[in-house]
Amino acid sequence: MRLLRTPDERFDGLAGFGHEPTWVEVTDPDGGGDPIRVATYRVGPSGPGPTVLLLHGEPTWSYLYRSVLDTLVGAGVPAVAVDLVGFGRSDKPEEVGDHTYARHVEWVREAVFDALGLDDLVLVGQDWGGLIGLRLVAASPGRFRAVVAANTGLPTGDTDMPEPWWRFRHAVERAERLDVGRFVASGCVRGLGAAERAAYDAPFPDDGYTAGPRAMPLLVPTRPDDPETEANREAWAALGRFTRPFLVAFSDGDPITGPMAPALREHVPGAAGLDHPVLHGAGHFLQEDAGSELGSVVVGLVRQIAR
Repeated sequence: MRLLRTPDERFDGLAGFGHEPTWVEVTDPDGGGDPIRVATYRVGPSGPGPTVLLLHGEPTWSYLYRSVLDTLVGAGVPAVAVDLVGFGRSDKPEEVGDHTYARHVEWVREAVFDALGLDDLVLVGQDWGGLIGLRLVAASPGRFRAVVAANTGLPTGDTDMPEPWWRFRHAVERAERLDVGRFVASGCVRGLGAAERAAYDAPFPDDGYTAGPRAMPLLVPTRPDDPETEANREAWAALGRFTRPFLVAFSDGDPITGPMAPALREHVPGAAGLDHPVLHGAGHFLQEDAGSELGSVVVGLVRQIAR
């Protein structure tokens, strides 16, 4: 596996995001000589108590969580955000075929559990952050005190994906040059300024770095015989036994994941009896449109379970 590494200077002076990464290493599954470097960002106090794990999705990176991180820091809540392999400041496998769903689950597991040694976690997963994070919850429920599912799901291919998602997939497949900032802006109700678009473009100096965001739409299970369908069915079954707090915090303006909100609330026992918030005036990237509100939701949940 050939890895690319975005030059550090691409991340200088980003609007609203001054967090420096803590680097960890995960394994090249092809048995290559070099480990894969993963960027993680730790904020807040150390010590006992839950740690919030923030996982982003396609085609963003931990910059997406900057307002959420600010809110958590202000409340004294420890948190760790992770740049997926191929995104943000993490190393970028050069070929689309280097990316698989199972590899991404293992890379995050290795980074968070093995390298960082974290447990007593509160998962906040959006988009692919949920597709990956919910697999980890299902496999290791004892490591998670609670979950916040935000505009995400766990598709098995047994039902078709919504038409807006197919349009996005086709746009990514057909793009000669992947304009990541524009794709992120299209998923925001309130729009993005030039500085924010530049921050989402920063990880990708040229199109050779974009194998990760080009691969991810191809990895979503869209048919019952997808290679990851059975694993996601098993994860669904495991989530049907998850009794710790499971908060469904979706926006009111995401045509891609909206139908998953009631499915999660009804399926996961830990969702029963909770007040599941709806973040109004927000799109698919609710962290951009309603980041401080989402952060406050997470703070409230952490304080509730820490009592």
